[in-house]
Amino acid sequence: MSSTAVSTPRGLRVPRWVAPAGIAAGFAAAYLVFRGTGTLPHDSEAPQFAAVTELREWIDDHRNDNPVFLYFLNYVRLFVGGVYGAFHAALTALGWPGLIGVTGALAWLAGGRRIAAAAVAGFCSFGVLGLWESSVETLALVAAAVLLSLAIGVPLGVWAGLSRRVHRTVTPVLDVMQIMPTFAYLAPLALFFHIGAPAGTIATMIYAIPPAIRITALAIQQVSPTAVEASASLGATRAQTLVKVHLPLARSTMALAVNQTIMMALSMVVIANLINAPGLGSDIILGLSRAQVGIMLPAGVAIVVMAMLLDRMTVAVARRGPHSRIGRARLAGAGALAVAGVALGFALPREWPRALTVDLAAEINDAVLWAETSWYGVTTFAKDTTSYLLLNPLEGLFTSAPWWLVAAAVLLVAWRVSGVRPALTALGCLLAIALLGTWEHAMRTMTTVAVAVSVTLVVGLALGVAAARSARWSAVQRPVLDAAQTMPAFVYLLPALALFGTTRFTAIFASIVYAVPPVVRLVEEGIRNVPGPVVEAAVSAGSTPGQLLWKVQLPMARRAILLAANQGIVMTLAMVVVGGLVGAGALGYDVVLGFSQRTDFGMGFIAGVATVLLGVMLDRITQGADRRTSPHQRTVT
Repeated sequence: MSSTAVSTPRGLRVPRWVAPAGIAAGFAAAYLVFRGTGTLPHDSEAPQFAAVTELREWIDDHRNDNPVFLYFLNYVRLFVGGVYGAFHAALTALGWPGLIGVTGALAWLAGGRRIAAAAVAGFCSFGVLGLWESSVETLALVAAAVLLSLAIGVPLGVWAGLSRRVHRTVTPVLDVMQIMPTFAYLAPLALFFHIGAPAGTIATMIYAIPPAIRITALAIQQVSPTAVEASASLGATRAQTLVKVHLPLARSTMALAVNQTIMMALSMVVIANLINAPGLGSDIILGLSRAQVGIMLPAGVAIVVMAMLLDRMTVAVARRGPHSRIGRARLAGAGALAVAGVALGFALPREWPRALTVDLAAEINDAVLWAETSWYGVTTFAKDTTSYLLLNPLEGLFTSAPWWLVAAAVLLVAWRVSGVRPALTALGCLLAIALLGTWEHAMRTMTTVAVAVSVTLVVGLALGVAAARSARWSAVQRPVLDAAQTMPAFVYLLPALALFGTTRFTAIFASIVYAVPPVVRLVEEGIRNVPGPVVEAAVSAGSTPGQLLWKVQLPMARRAILLAANQGIVMTLAMVVVGGLVGAGALGYDVVLGFSQRTDFGMGFIAGVATVLLGVMLDRITQGADRRTSPHQRTVT
C-alpha cells in the first residue's frame, strides 16, 4: 500500500510595493479632500511675535539695573570686548608693514618659504583692495573668537575624550549646535549681549566651538591604549599621563581642531555684521542690500584669501611630526622677515597708502551687467524651469496641505526610514513649528531645501562616483574641493547674485555649490572603502561596471551616502536661510527682517527657532537612517 503526499497550496504573497502604494494613495486622497483647510497661514502680527518683541524692549530698558545683566552678562560682554580690543590694538600697533612681516614669519615657521610668500602677498592684497582696516578688524575678531573657543573647547574636549559619560552628555548638545544655521545664533545674543564687537565675538565663538570639542575628544580617544597602560604601569598619575602621553600623541589631530575652529570662525564673522560686528562683513552686507557685486566681491576675495592662508598655515603645523624641529635657516629667515616688518612699521605710516589702492567696483559692476545681459537667456531659462517645474508645484503642495496631513506623512516616513524615536522627534519639531506660528514659511523653506538637496545629491553622487572610479578625475577635482571647503558660506552668494539676481533660485544655486563638496568627498570615500575582495569577487562573477556599481559598491557604501545626505541637508538649510538676504524669502527673510526692523524682532527670533527645529527634524531622520541596518542585512536566509 502506498501513500501519496498531498501538498497544500501556499497563500498568495503580496508584493512589497502594494502597502506603500496603498498608503500613498490614501494620503493623496486625503489631500484632495482636505486641500486648503488647516493650512495655518502666516500672521506677522501674531501675539507670540509681539510678546518676544516686548521682552526685548523690557530687557533693553532694564539692562543696567537687572542683577543678571548688571553682575554677570555685562561683565562677560566687557571681558570679551576687552579681548577683542587687545587683539585689535596689537595688530594696529604693528602697522601694515609690521603685520605683514610678522604674518610672513609665522607662515615661514609653520610651512616654509612658499607659504610665507603666499602670506605676504595675501596680506598685501587686503591693502590693494582698499580693505586693510576692515581686514585687520576681521582678523582681530577671528583671533579673539578662536582664542576663547579653544580656551573652552579644548578642556571640554579632553574631558569628553577621557570620560564616556561626559562624551554622551555633550554629544547631543554639539549635534544641535552644528545643525543650527548661523542666523539662529544672532537673535538671542543680540537680546542678551546687545550689538557690536563683543556680541559678534561671542556669536563667532559659540559657532566655532563644536569642532574644537569634537576633534579634541576624538584626538584623545585615538591615543593608543598601550601607551596609556604603559604610563600607568610606570606609576604616572592621571595628570602626568595626560600631559606626557595623551596631549603629545594627540597633537597633530588637535592642530586640526584649531584649523577647523578658525574656518568656522571665518564663516561666522561675515554674518555677525548683522549685529554690528566690525570687519569685512559690513562691505558684503552693504553689497547684498544694494545688489552691488562690485562692493561685495573685493571683500569676498579678501575673506577667501584670509581663509586659505590660515588654512594652509594650520594644516602645515598639523602635518609636522611630533619630533620634528625647525631648522636654523628657517628660524633665521623668519626672524629677519619679522624684524624687517616691525622696523618698517615704525618708519612708515601705519595706514595703508592710498596710492597703492585699486578701486575695482565700477569694473566689476560693468562685468556683472555684461554677464547678466549676455547670459540672460540661459539664466532665465534655468530660473523659470526650476520655478515652474519644481519649486511652485512643491510649494503649492506643502502650503495647501492640512498641517496634520503633513505631520502624519513626516511621522510615517521618519518611522519607516529611521525608527520610532527619530519619528517622534520629527513630529515634535513639526508641532512646535505649528505652535510658533511659522508653519507656512517653514513649508516654503522646506520646499527650497528639498529642491536644493535633491540637486545636490544627484551632482554629488555623480562626481563622487566618478572620482572613486578614476584616480585621474579625483586628482583633478581634489584641489577644487579643497578650495571650496575653505570658503565661507557668504562667498557663494556672490556669483549666484551676479548671475540670477535676487530670487529664490539664487539661494538654491548658492546652496548647491556650497553643499556639493562634502557630499562628493563622502561618496568617494564610501565607495573607495568597499572591501577589495568583494569587488574582485563581483568582477570575477562577470559583473559589468554598471552592475558592480549598483549591486555592490553603492549598497555597501550606504552609510557614507546617508552621511553625505545628512551633511547636504544641514549645509543646504544653513545656506537657504542665509539666502534670505538675496530674495529667498520664508524663514530666512523673517530672520533678516527681525534684525533690520526693531518692531519685527519677535518674528525674526521665532523664525530662527523654527529654522533650528526644521534642521533638527531633518537631521534626526537622516542620522536615524544611517544607524538602521539595510534591508539586505535584515533579510534572514
